[in-house]
Amino acid sequence: MERRLSVGVECMGAKCSLPIPRLARSVIESRVLGLRRSRRGGSFAWRWLFLDGRVGVALARTVLPTSRMPSVVLRLGSCFARWIVICASVFAGEAAVSGAGLPEDDPYAWLEDVNGEKALAWVREQNERTAARFRAVPLFDALFRDSLKVLDAQSRLPEVEIEGRYVYNLWKDGDHPRGIYRRSGFESFKSGDPQWETVLDIDQLARKEGRPWALNRVVWLPPQSVRCLVFLSPGGTDAAEVREFDTEKREFVTGGFVIPEAKSVVEWIDADTLYVGTDFGAGTLTESGYPRLVKVWRRGTPLSAAATLYEAQTRSVRAGIKRHRTSGAPIDLLSERLTFWTSRIFQIVDGKPMALELPETARANGVYGGQLVVSLKEDWRRGHRRFAGGSVLLADLDALKGGPGSVRVLVEPRASEAIQEVTPMPQGVLVSMLDNVRGRLCRYSLEGDKVRRESIRFPDNGALVVAAKDDDLGTALVKFESFLSPPSLYAVSPGSNQVVLVAAQEASFDAGAYRVRQHWARSTDGTRIPYFVVGRKSMNLDGRNPVWMFSYGGFETSLTPSYSGSYEELHGAYGKLWLERGGVFVLANIRGGLEFGPTWHTQVLKENHVKTIEDFEAVARDLVRRRITSPRHLGIEGRSNGGLLVAATMVRHPELYGAVVCGVPLTDLRRYHKFLAGASWTGEYGNPEVPEEWAYLSRYSPYQNVQPDRDYPPILFYGSTRDDRVHPCHARKMFARLRQFGYEAEYAENIEGGHHASVTNEQLATRLALTYTFLWQHLR
Repeated sequence: MERRLSVGVECMGAKCSLPIPRLARSVIESRVLGLRRSRRGGSFAWRWLFLDGRVGVALARTVLPTSRMPSVVLRLGSCFARWIVICASVFAGEAAVSGAGLPEDDPYAWLEDVNGEKALAWVREQNERTAARFRAVPLFDALFRDSLKVLDAQSRLPEVEIEGRYVYNLWKDGDHPRGIYRRSGFESFKSGDPQWETVLDIDQLARKEGRPWALNRVVWLPPQSVRCLVFLSPGGTDAAEVREFDTEKREFVTGGFVIPEAKSVVEWIDADTLYVGTDFGAGTLTESGYPRLVKVWRRGTPLSAAATLYEAQTRSVRAGIKRHRTSGAPIDLLSERLTFWTSRIFQIVDGKPMALELPETARANGVYGGQLVVSLKEDWRRGHRRFAGGSVLLADLDALKGGPGSVRVLVEPRASEAIQEVTPMPQGVLVSMLDNVRGRLCRYSLEGDKVRRESIRFPDNGALVVAAKDDDLGTALVKFESFLSPPSLYAVSPGSNQVVLVAAQEASFDAGAYRVRQHWARSTDGTRIPYFVVGRKSMNLDGRNPVWMFSYGGFETSLTPSYSGSYEELHGAYGKLWLERGGVFVLANIRGGLEFGPTWHTQVLKENHVKTIEDFEAVARDLVRRRITSPRHLGIEGRSNGGLLVAATMVRHPELYGAVVCGVPLTDLRRYHKFLAGASWTGEYGNPEVPEEWAYLSRYSPYQNVQPDRDYPPILFYGSTRDDRVHPCHARKMFARLRQFGYEAEYAENIEGGHHASVTNEQLATRLALTYTFLWQHLR
């Protein structure tokens, strides 16, 4: 065994490698701000973090055989020591950035068998160990009780939809863990004292049929909105069984429409006819597992007899259809999603699809004044005109089919604005925006040939979303919330920019002691990345604050100020479980969402997706630079694509973090496209079957890059056996790989829950208690 350290220097294009003299080492080590020491396999490993205004250095020095000698790369710019990045690499073909750390014969491939006897026995064993460890900690029970109290609180804001004369809501509490689908008269609801009546009891249905049903969604038959199609998923999966339901009789329709369990797309044509995309048998699904065919199904005929309207390519993501009802004839738009970000859009005319001349990245939002409302992701040149990406257009449908008509701009966001949501209504188009990640709502309407913009007044420094709308009355229900303000629901009426408070959740914690700050970090490529810090007004900048940092970084998902902290509906639980106990929360607005328009996402597609990880790491370093925290006190969490984010950054730079929470993650980028919906995400990440694309994926794929002797921080994985979107094998295999090398890792896999990893509030409270117990144990 020999301890050796060398330096690679790159300057003005010239490169050389030099050993670090003892004196130089002592100079470097004199700048140490943080030090961690751990034991791995009989040798000691040290890690330092150096930060000052001009230099950032992460240096690993490990006792290793000469054949696995670490190297340090210093890049010196024209300004002396302007920036230095030191990254460890291993010469014997096992470099952390090579993607070659795992043999082609995957030793944990057996965990890919979701319901296999051996795999489920392994899951049960891990769950039992995790439960025994955490339930032995008194803090766990206290956190569980606090979180369940918040999740079951009667004052929490219901998620609503307006149909006909009623407001509908799925309500869960201790008496109804799976939920009751209930309704209140619209006027009664607006009065602030809704009189609810149960329409469908999901718990009762689950007991009666012996199935772990969860309500997925409901598709209504307008205009009376008496009958609907109820999507019931077993255990919270994306796949659901579809049944026709009568809301007046409160029962499923005898002999009504029924579609077996699948990831179906269904739309009413009339009371006796449906558009259906589902699993019709062999060859009728795309490689991503979604419907490839759209058919017309008439009442009284078998589903197998439905007539094919459209057939998408197998390699496309899916085909779907939407009916837009107007004051005139309805407009039916069919789309073939080519990739996650590109589509071909058709109008159904005389029973046949006619292609619309639109960019493949454009989105059809609906109809206003008989014209199609279209959002642009990229610039579009049409004839002699150029329409800017990020804008919203109004287009005559005939013009998009090669005939006469106009295409014009409805919304062009201002410099600091980014459009998040477009909601067409007969009375105008509601557009929710972000202005430096702060919510704004505007109504756009036509007055002759002119476009009128009205700003609708809401409190500042929060997030806005249109929760429900009534096209007949022109009224919309809009939810407002912030990090410290509980969700409130406001009514927005046509012709007015004033809002009326309809309902508000009671506070889950005392917000008076806290304040919200927004800071900016600079990423590797120079891009400024904003992030929010929520902590006590009296917070000391001594580097000792326990920080829980959350982010996502993909799929156009913007992270906005939320009373839940993350993007889940947690009703302020983080205030009780984290803030009130002395923690600091950080939300990082890394690239991948739409916080600053479409380019905030397109900048980080495929070979550039690694920039989302660099953004996240820049925020972590900035938190240390500002002495808000230090690595041993910094915990990070991400779920789904965010789970990939935190697993990847942990493998790249373990010295930055003290604990990691990784939920329903992607970790195996070598095989992700072969599992469930994974093939639909190659437009986001790249296709590992293409050598040049695997070349960049392999550099950060967490599972392939796990190495021994790297001193990874403790990590908690959570997921669901019934997740039919992101395969649970990603979490299973990553955990097993880390445990193989003796790293500290915890694992919890809820049997039901789907991609949300929970169905009932009790299941969610258990997961929250696990998460915060884990963070408190490692970050104090």
